[in-house]
Amino acid sequence: MPPVTKFLLWANILIFVLDWLFFQERIASFASFNTASAFKEGRIWELITFQFIHGYPGHLVFNSIGIYFFGPWLERWWGSGRFVVFYLLCGVAGALFYSLLATFHIVTPGGNLVGASAGIYGCLVGAAVIDPKVQVQLFLIPFPLTIRKVALIMLGIAVLMVIGGLVSGDAMFRNAGGEAGHLGGAILGYLLVRFPALLRKGHNAPADKVVRPKEFKRKPRQKSKLGPRTHVDTATASEVDRILDKINREGIQSLTAKEQQTLNEAGKSRKDR
Repeated sequence: MPPVTKFLLWANILIFVLDWLFFQERIASFASFNTASAFKEGRIWELITFQFIHGYPGHLVFNSIGIYFFGPWLERWWGSGRFVVFYLLCGVAGALFYSLLATFHIVTPGGNLVGASAGIYGCLVGAAVIDPKVQVQLFLIPFPLTIRKVALIMLGIAVLMVIGGLVSGDAMFRNAGGEAGHLGGAILGYLLVRFPALLRKGHNAPADKVVRPKEFKRKPRQKSKLGPRTHVDTATASEVDRILDKINREGIQSLTAKEQQTLNEAGKSRKDR
């Protein structure tokens, strides 16, 4: 498991256990996000700290599962440093979007926001943008779905919960504020992955061509003595083979930025022959 994803899992679990066993939820009271305290009292740190607070064991378990499955996907795509920024910014976006809807009384204002869900929704939508056709198997559904369909289903539920809370006054949809946070994280997650230059990842990373394995399976033509020189030597060819094996095992999203660059350079050198 990549290091940042591992840290997020352990941080969430340890903070919850310590607060529950030793601090009688005083950590949660101090670190949860509230629009009034964050902006009127200057407790800006709540935009970050609430992402590591969970209300009850089931909340922690489901969010931990989300981090476990979607965190590595995005960390390998962004690299660990940018993934930290991406994840935390999605969480901040969740709090801000909740605050915006609460200001206009679309969701009930005054509640405390806790949980890693906004960052996780950013990861879910990011994965759907990176590789929308990859299939995943959910616990409660006996057949596989593409990651894009999973993202659309989860976002649809969030929208319905917000609308239901608006109509019923939270009588039946008590987590409408939390779902607003999910939507905020998802929106920013989509924008950052769709336009990765916002986090200084390349210039047009989604449009960067990743050479597919079939392009390397063609039988190489005899090199002309007068043909241009190629930059693919034996060592590079071996590295390409290793990367292609990794794609077959783990999917294209598992590649690091350096591995993607190696494939791109290898593909260009073949075209230059």
